[in-house]
Amino acid sequence: MTANGQTAERHVSTSRPSPGEVALFATCLIDLFRPSAAFAAIDLLRAAGCDVAVPDGQSCCGQPAYNSGDRRDARALARQTIDLLMPYRFVVVPSASCAGMLRNHYPKLLSEDPVYRDKAAALCDKTYELSAFLAALPVQQGDTPGDRRARHITYHDSCSALREVGVDAEPRTLIDQHAELKLTESAEKESCCGFGGTFCVKYDDISTHMADRKLDAFVASGAQTVTALDLGCLLHLAGRARRRNLPLEFRHLAEVLAGCCDAPPIAASKDRDDGNG
Repeated sequence: MTANGQTAERHVSTSRPSPGEVALFATCLIDLFRPSAAFAAIDLLRAAGCDVAVPDGQSCCGQPAYNSGDRRDARALARQTIDLLMPYRFVVVPSASCAGMLRNHYPKLLSEDPVYRDKAAALCDKTYELSAFLAALPVQQGDTPGDRRARHITYHDSCSALREVGVDAEPRTLIDQHAELKLTESAEKESCCGFGGTFCVKYDDISTHMADRKLDAFVASGAQTVTALDLGCLLHLAGRARRRNLPLEFRHLAEVLAGCCDAPPIAASKDRDDGNG
């Protein structure tokens, strides 16, 4: 959502996904807090026949600066990201929030820049959120070598997935391709988790209440694992669930689909990380 409550304009990519050269824009949050999600995304893309590159020099997409009104630094980061990613045929992002920044906001942010205006539009056209890219591939995905134990999951529709990049059915389509994954929808599947970047800092009481409502619905679903496209949402929900000692684990969708469950769940306690609890 935009600041005035209006739905953000979405730019739809017109290039058709196909196996080939793909740049993974890992995002700074995944790089710093959940690199296993990036490795899982690479496994999924390679299993689908893609030649995956992870370009050196990746940094923040500029969204925190942009949302805070710092257009100067946001533009600088946008130009840096465009220069880094333009040589590749497709750009895949394991985050709806960051994919939305590249696709929807770079063209507006650089609309008056004579050098980068057309480049921003071109990047928008070839940038995909991970699940949208995988679901649109015209070839059947190959098997990934991960953990294939049965898992009961519920899926959280992030605000960015629904409103920034229009992703809804794609994650569910991919989940349905795995017989070992049982998906149960929760009653609050499309409501905001309360993260919202700096929102959870500025309005912590409201944010906590929103997270609790989501968590209660997850528990009621009977699912073991909560998954989503956006790590920010998962970190926020997992941290609150840990404080409440709820019987839930949280994993990025890429990890669930690739069977990459060797890493501890997001925000797991130290005892659990050490295998002592």
